[in-house]
Amino acid sequence: MTYSERMLDQLDKGQLKEAKKSYIWALRKDDDDTLFNLAEELYGLGFDKRAKRIYEKLLKSYPDDDELRTNLAEIAIDEGHNDQALNYLAAIKPGSDAYVQSLLVAADLYQTEGELEVSESKLQEAYRKDPDEPAVLFANAELFYLMGNFERAVPFYFALIQKGYTNFAKVDLAGRLAMSYAQSGRYEQALGYFKQVDPTSQNSDIRFQMGMTQLHLKDYTSAEHTLSDLIDNDPDYPSAYPQLAIAQEKQGNYEGALKTMQEGLGIDQYNEQLFMMAGQLADRLGKTKLGSQYLIKAHQLNPESLTITLALSEHLIQQGDHRENLDLLLPLINNDEVDPQVEWNLARSYQAQEELEKAGKFYQAAALGLKDDSQFLHDYADWARESGDLQTEKSALRRYVKLVPTDTEMVQRLDELTDENY
Repeated sequence: MTYSERMLDQLDKGQLKEAKKSYIWALRKDDDDTLFNLAEELYGLGFDKRAKRIYEKLLKSYPDDDELRTNLAEIAIDEGHNDQALNYLAAIKPGSDAYVQSLLVAADLYQTEGELEVSESKLQEAYRKDPDEPAVLFANAELFYLMGNFERAVPFYFALIQKGYTNFAKVDLAGRLAMSYAQSGRYEQALGYFKQVDPTSQNSDIRFQMGMTQLHLKDYTSAEHTLSDLIDNDPDYPSAYPQLAIAQEKQGNYEGALKTMQEGLGIDQYNEQLFMMAGQLADRLGKTKLGSQYLIKAHQLNPESLTITLALSEHLIQQGDHRENLDLLLPLINNDEVDPQVEWNLARSYQAQEELEKAGKFYQAAALGLKDDSQFLHDYADWARESGDLQTEKSALRRYVKLVPTDTEMVQRLDELTDENY
């Protein structure tokens, strides 16, 4: 048994003092190949300094061995000595057998420093040099995945899978490819790969994205099963609750959806999205007092959210609380860019309070942005008739019946307006 082998055996048995002595003897007595293998083992076990000492010793004997330089550069990066790492890597020239590996190490270094564009350029050069090297493919895929450039990550993950890899560097490739496809909006392909993910790699993020993919594909039953399973295994995953509620709501299970929202609020009491959706569901179930409580809480948590503000506004209009709605929305019209839905909701409340002139101002302001919204046009036509503005009523009705030609009542109204008497 060599001293290197003896040291590894002693480390395995936890005999650290004896291992230290064997290490010293290995440096003196073992041949260079044995020492190199020992360094590889020690680096893998986390004994960076001892591996580094061996590599430095070997580099003195083999100054042209660039593999030693890449190994030393990796250790320098681990130790936070990036300048030293760059010095090792700069000594490796394009003609070296270790050049591609040096590019991978350099890319990793720049990635840790947040210089992703430089990292990308290194990896792209490595790909041009050796497009079939699995480590190169994986490094490119992971960088693009990290950057959120999922479309560019896809072909690299796919190439690895085609080469027969299911895992690389302890990463489930089917899961990564599925997530990349899903984030790229390619849901059919994503679902196929989600189903191939190894059960041991089915973490909460994978399950959540699979559920989201099923929602996008309108497979609400499967989405409900996936997201329910996620919550059963990881109840502290707050993002799953609103999506599960959506799957239940799409299937007409409004009571179940509201219960899911309430369970989610038990986990995350500061999630304004959950409060908003719970309020809308409560309203739909006729539980208007509860809906009001939830929507007001959502607005208190995030008063800057236009989506939440409009949800509360809609609730107030439906409840006939028009003064409260005006108080809620009027501060928003001072902005340079007012959402036409805000103007429409203001118009509805002013109209309900018989302030027709003010209502008309906001209907006209909203008309350009909502000219293809049938419900807006219906309301606009009603306001125009109430105000005696027959030309505006006729214009709104014309647009409306193009969108909803089956509404016989509105078609009749338009016919009456186009009669020769007008």
